[in-house]
Amino acid sequence: MGIFDIFGGSGPEKALKLKPKVTQKYGDPTTRQKALQQLGEMKFPEAVSVLMSRFTVTIEPGTRDAEEKEYTFDLVKGFGQSAVAPVTEFLRKSEQATSWAMRVLSALLPEAEVTHILVETLEQLGKQYTRTSEKKVVLLHALEGREDPRIAPAILPFLEDSADDVKLAALAALATRKYEAAREPILRLLTADETGRRVQTAALAALHQSGFGVQGFREKVQAVVAEPYFLDASGNVQRRT
Repeated sequence: MGIFDIFGGSGPEKALKLKPKVTQKYGDPTTRQKALQQLGEMKFPEAVSVLMSRFTVTIEPGTRDAEEKEYTFDLVKGFGQSAVAPVTEFLRKSEQATSWAMRVLSALLPEAEVTHILVETLEQLGKQYTRTSEKKVVLLHALEGREDPRIAPAILPFLEDSADDVKLAALAALATRKYEAAREPILRLLTADETGRRVQTAALAALHQSGFGVQGFREKVQAVVAEPYFLDASGNVQRRT
């Protein structure tokens, strides 16, 4: 009896039925591994989508988890260009395994196309409620150092996110871009009563890196600026060395 006989066929519906086995955390690991193997031999988008679900669970021991995820990565990459659409869809819809989806896309596409997908995903994410901040943080950090005129406008709304980790990632991603439209939002975040010290420090760092002045906010900034940062006579944030 072949592996396809064990699982009852090889059509798209069968791929979807393998998902519980792929995400099984306990029990005989060979059940999960055989399901991964079978999916890797299928040639349709549903197989890629189910393979991606393996990245959303963690098993013990950690060494086996890492090995299986690398194996799954290789299987997905083996689908070539036909994997791009389902992996992109996974990236957009799943709150988990964002870094794995990005890694697959980076292995299959030119950097400019990956950046385009990341920006579109971030723009969509800014309009959605998420239970955790992980996906936003991973995407924001991934955009650091990338070039695309849509990146800075896509980042800007995340300065108003409810999670400090997201605000920190947004400030880091904006700091070197010298995006003029970000000046006042950064200053408002810095001087808001509810802004915590970690975020204030990151906002000061962003103002220092960008070279933006504090015009219109000088008194408020002076009230919250702290070492190693200070305001110079021209109203620019400087850092003591």
